[in-house]
Amino acid sequence: MARALGLATLGLQSQAGCPVTFVRTVPTLDAGIYQVVVEYTEEEVGRLALKFALELCQAAEQDTPFDLEAALAKLRDLDEDVRIGPSTGAIVQAAVQRGIPYRRLTQGSLIQFGWGKKQRRIQAAEMDRSSAIAESIAQDKELTKTLLHAAGVPVPEGRPVEDAEDAWAAAQEIGAPVVVKPRDGNQGKGVAVNISTREQVLAAYAVAEKYGSAVLVERYIPGHDFRLLVVGNNLVAASRRDPPQVFGDAVHTIRELVEEVNKDPRRGEGHATSLTKIRLDDIAIATLAKAGYTPDSVPPKGALVILRNNANLSTGGTATDVTDEVHPEFAAHAIAAARTVGLDICGVDVVAGTVIKPLESQGGAIVEVNAAPGLRMHLAPSYGKPRAVGEAVIADMFAPEDDGRIPLVAVAGTNGKTTTVRLIAHLQGVNGHLVGMTNSDGVYIGQQRIDVGDCSGPRSARNVLLHPDVDAAVFETARGGILREGLGFDRCDVAVVTNIGMGDHLGLNFISTVEDLAVVKRVIVENVAPTGTAVLNATDPNVANMADSCPGSVIFFSSDRQHTLITTQRAKNQRVVYRDGQAIVAARGAEEQRIALADIPLTYDGAIDFQVENAMAAIAAAWALGLDWQVIRRGLASFVNDAQTAPGRFNRFEFRGATIFADYGHNPDAIQALVRAIERMPAKRRSVVISGAGDRRDVDIRRQTEILGTAFDQVVLYEDQCQRGREDGEVLALLREGLAGATRAQDVREIRGEFLAIDTAMDELGAGDLCLILVDQVEEALAHIEQRIAADCAINAAMRQPAGQSIAH
Repeated sequence: MARALGLATLGLQSQAGCPVTFVRTVPTLDAGIYQVVVEYTEEEVGRLALKFALELCQAAEQDTPFDLEAALAKLRDLDEDVRIGPSTGAIVQAAVQRGIPYRRLTQGSLIQFGWGKKQRRIQAAEMDRSSAIAESIAQDKELTKTLLHAAGVPVPEGRPVEDAEDAWAAAQEIGAPVVVKPRDGNQGKGVAVNISTREQVLAAYAVAEKYGSAVLVERYIPGHDFRLLVVGNNLVAASRRDPPQVFGDAVHTIRELVEEVNKDPRRGEGHATSLTKIRLDDIAIATLAKAGYTPDSVPPKGALVILRNNANLSTGGTATDVTDEVHPEFAAHAIAAARTVGLDICGVDVVAGTVIKPLESQGGAIVEVNAAPGLRMHLAPSYGKPRAVGEAVIADMFAPEDDGRIPLVAVAGTNGKTTTVRLIAHLQGVNGHLVGMTNSDGVYIGQQRIDVGDCSGPRSARNVLLHPDVDAAVFETARGGILREGLGFDRCDVAVVTNIGMGDHLGLNFISTVEDLAVVKRVIVENVAPTGTAVLNATDPNVANMADSCPGSVIFFSSDRQHTLITTQRAKNQRVVYRDGQAIVAARGAEEQRIALADIPLTYDGAIDFQVENAMAAIAAAWALGLDWQVIRRGLASFVNDAQTAPGRFNRFEFRGATIFADYGHNPDAIQALVRAIERMPAKRRSVVISGAGDRRDVDIRRQTEILGTAFDQVVLYEDQCQRGREDGEVLALLREGLAGATRAQDVREIRGEFLAIDTAMDELGAGDLCLILVDQVEEALAHIEQRIAADCAINAAMRQPAGQSIAH
């Protein structure tokens, strides 16, 4: 049934006209529970198709009716409402072919191309460079005509009128026939052409005033209606537009002939199709009446029946491509018109006998200039060759070598992600970039944090890429966001996977094994650009195996310089980064860059193994980005890892002669790495403060205190309000079980509340002691530690102060 649901969802979308092909059904470890994955082109359509598919499967199971045609009709209507229209779609498709990323910003046609500082935007067929003033000029037909005339561009004689009688007066002044149209109309609405009598002019005025703030009367120019598309300084397409029309056959009525024409699958109700259905509305009936017809008339065989005087595609007209025939002087006038108004994408409407001669020589004129012109007549003309207008727009927006992208690094793994992200961002900042960074602490633009909380998901990444000043990005890419929404980008320049180890959050979201987890983390590697690089931990088999999934190159890093992958990679003249004694070495073949661990404060002279690994990963990423080695060295030396710049990442404090480390480690791998670091530091007595995250497996919670019980004299267990689905006391009981076989921890306390637990441990510290505090509420806990230290300093200072004096804080 799960597979039937997936296939039905896919089939409904396909029959509704959505080009989708992918479906997959996967059983989970829970009996009877499946994950069903179905492709969609528009999310709303996909969700509605899933709803209908469920109803269809239930109907099949229960042998009840299901209205398939009604469901498909709703899906088609919704798809037409929400999908990008043909004009915008052509530009988007051209960007995709160029490798330029895009993002739809609204349900309409507002699209962003590129990221950060390189971004550009369009609204339908209008560029962000086009000013509101230019658009306003284009909407004002009289002002447009005045400016074009001043620039030497042929325009029809005419003027604005105040009322219907003034319209007739203007028609007499100009000389019939005339055109009556709204001053600021569009899509040919309210336009009447080739009218001569007083009655026709008065009626045309009544229609035109409904569509604009004022009405124009102009001299009628005989000839064909041409639309020329100007992009930048180039004419990229030209079409002859013909009004909606049918040919008589002496058998069928005009209404029947229109119905037959409308059966053409290219014709739809709106702008989503290449042609629009012909409408027998009041304007069409009035146009027929002028020729002596009604909708029920049967025209003679071969008779041409015009149903409208304007040739807009939106009213059912057709278009014939004439791009290759346009005379250079004809084209030059169209380009001059677009430049005069100030539009980067401009639809120039010309009435003339032909496009193969200059305008002046045939008495033709430019009658309108249009902002955000429709492109479908050029993309899919009724007759003639389609034109690559989308490509022309993108070529005008982006230089040939520009793909609109900024350097982008994605970092995944079980531990070390946040520190690695911060260090890579710092190195790029030293290189002069304004870096957008996301991690589990927030979103940063340069040094400014603009959002707080765990921001390691795709929404935060997308927000950074929207920022107009960012010219580099580094994203912590957590598994939760990938499972929920995928990635916030289509591909990255560098993917860093720090480690998988024993994993974390296993058992959640049907990720039950480290192999499952590796598949999720591998997503960023699979989406490395072909010219990009994956930075992989060679000593972690689940990470090292990701190399086969990388479309680009690979840099392996390891603390073991003799690791097989390191030696093999180097023998192949490929890049590696490894630890060699008290230095980190970046090597390719015989070439080496050696950086002393003493010059990387983050590593505590190499004493903290996990920080050495984080530094190696960051060095490899910076190398992959092409940063200069002097920049990398300066950045490593200047990176600060305190509670302000990297909260909860092995932050060090001094208190009463004791050393305190605060860290956000919350899985067995992290605890083991912390213990290895702590054991290298001399101490009279060691204590640890710990709770457990309730959304971990029982075995993972127990394992943390099993590790700690062999390394610390005192263990302070605490439980706070957030147990993540566990009952009160349940996490503490599991932590106690982990200490059952402790070989060192003899003093075990249980405290209610994180801050009280911290105070309990700090109150018993003496000179030479060491305390590891595993914080849960990171920033609040760090602030509490700092306040305790400050208060203790103030008390000591007051006690040392001579009698009769005071100290202010």
